[in-house]
Amino acid sequence: MTQSNIIVALDYPDSNAALHMADQLDPARCRLKIGKELFTRSGPDIVKMLQQKGFDIFLDLKYHDIPNTVAKACAAAADLGVWMMNVHTLGGPAMMSAAREAIGSQHDAPLLIGVTLLTSMDQQTFEAIGLQGTIQETVLRLAVMAADNGLDGVVCSAHETSMLKAELGSQFQLVTPGIRPAGSAKGDQHRIMTPAQAIQAGSHYLVIGRPITASVDPMQKLIEIESELA
Repeated sequence: MTQSNIIVALDYPDSNAALHMADQLDPARCRLKIGKELFTRSGPDIVKMLQQKGFDIFLDLKYHDIPNTVAKACAAAADLGVWMMNVHTLGGPAMMSAAREAIGSQHDAPLLIGVTLLTSMDQQTFEAIGLQGTIQETVLRLAVMAADNGLDGVVCSAHETSMLKAELGSQFQLVTPGIRPAGSAKGDQHRIMTPAQAIQAGSHYLVIGRPITASVDPMQKLIEIESELA
């Protein structure tokens, strides 16, 4: 299993494009994230094909449903041998607890991560959907609830990692999308940081997509990010 804290997001519409990108990367130096579009089109086969190439897989499907349904989905994902999976913390304590119970807590169980608030959410959107207070207060409340119900960590903005680390300790895993190397375009993300800033703030794993996958030389870009972190 790789020790890298870089997770490359394979946000592709089909397995051919995803496999082509994987062939340009080193499984000893990164992990891969499979999201909704790729998994919906290509199914479990794409997970298996990437695992056969040596990659650890973060299955990013953000399960959010009644507890029994989420528990069965998480058990199915665990059967695929994925390294990490996630659920929405807004599903509540019973749902998160059921997910934890479904995949167990053995050393070889996948990491079970909770999504707090999407990094595309700004304060205006936060208020438009009827949430009160601040984004940071809500993220903290959801992360504490995740920890209390057996989750291994949360997906959060790098802007929230130092707060969460102080509250929940260094063993609670913090997975941060919205990572943009210096000079990269923001895209549809709002709450972003550079890789070095994110690690310094307390992130354990960095989810990086387009800055690597849209590069002329993805492996060289990955090496540049590693150098920045070093």
